[in-house]
Amino acid sequence: MKMEDYNYDLPEELIAQTPLKDRSASRLLVWNQDNAEIVHHTFADVMTYLNPGDCLVLNNSRVIPVRLFGEKKDTQAKIEILLLHEETNDIWEALVKPAKKVKIGTEIVFGDGRLRAICTEEKADGARLLQLEYEGILLET
Repeated sequence: MKMEDYNYDLPEELIAQTPLKDRSASRLLVWNQDNAEIVHHTFADVMTYLNPGDCLVLNNSRVIPVRLFGEKKDTQAKIEILLLHEETNDIWEALVKPAKKVKIGTEIVFGDGRLRAICTEEKADGARLLQLEYEGILLET
């Protein structure tokens, strides 16, 4: 299976921009593997679907909205990257689209070239490590 197999268009209006005040009211999609039925509930109902010995893993990570649109320096091919997290100083793990166009050594430029990304590694899961080069502050919190 390739990382591209998971690409799909998600309409912007379906992406939550802020969390609900009552987090237990968040939507919960439940798939019954016995009959392949899909039902919709709220997270408040999650205990209904857990059995003794089950493990519930909660993800409380923050998502940084860093989707960048650039182009390959040598061919001007359009490249989209989504920064996932910073590995070390200015080296970021990122999803790249189309990934097949970004090999080790590929340079991507953004805007007027004040931000550049150079692919330093192709990871087994299809992600890339990108060395970012820029002046100033990349992210402000």
